[in-house]
Amino acid sequence: MSDVLPQLIEMTRYLADPAKGLAILGEGNTSARIDDDTFYVKASGSSMVNIDANGFVKVSISKVIPLLDEPDAGDADVQEAFQNAMIDAPEGKRPSVEAILHAILLQVPEFAFVGHTHPTYTNMILCSRNCAEAARGRLFPDQIVSMKHKSVYVPYTDPGLPLAREVKRRFEAFVAEEGVLPSVILMQNHGLIVMGNTPRAVASATDMTEKSSKVVVGTYAMGGPHFLAPKDVERIFTRPDEAYRLKSITGNQ
Repeated sequence: MSDVLPQLIEMTRYLADPAKGLAILGEGNTSARIDDDTFYVKASGSSMVNIDANGFVKVSISKVIPLLDEPDAGDADVQEAFQNAMIDAPEGKRPSVEAILHAILLQVPEFAFVGHTHPTYTNMILCSRNCAEAARGRLFPDQIVSMKHKSVYVPYTDPGLPLAREVKRRFEAFVAEEGVLPSVILMQNHGLIVMGNTPRAVASATDMTEKSSKVVVGTYAMGGPHFLAPKDVERIFTRPDEAYRLKSITGNQ
């Protein structure tokens, strides 16, 4: 797919717009699936704000996924696997430490793009004592339309291979329990991951997550959030008109 990299570059720059407060310096990473076994992922240390084609590396999914099943794999093993998994990489570049996490998510046929950011307000919640409660609730209909009825919540885990394993475990548990794919993963004391079939899906759910976080943070100054009742969340989530609206928002026509 010759247009994958330009789409990924545009999405990455959008997420890195300084006015949004989603990622600064070398924070965050993005990825996009090329075919069944390869994907682009942001190179480690690259800044997302003015990134170009040289800021990404092409990686083989099948050469990094086996690390998940190696319980004794350490940092050196991860770096070696990354080195062997790169395809036509720019000189001196290597994948983000979270490339395995991206590989896991891009194995899902419905996901073609992934955006991982460290949004300011979302991290206010994820770094707070009330993070589990605040991250799981839903406050208004548009939040449900864009972010679905629930998010995957991941307690703090060391970035890299341990985090990839924990995200995989909690992602699979969510799908088994809810019967649908999530669009948002919230990681305690870390940040946000959004998955989608289009760049617009990733961008819109990222924006809505940050807006929702601003609302949540504000509610704690007014006595705390008033989360919607489960029956009301379910009603919005299953309404046909809201499903149609989501397609328009994400570009999945």
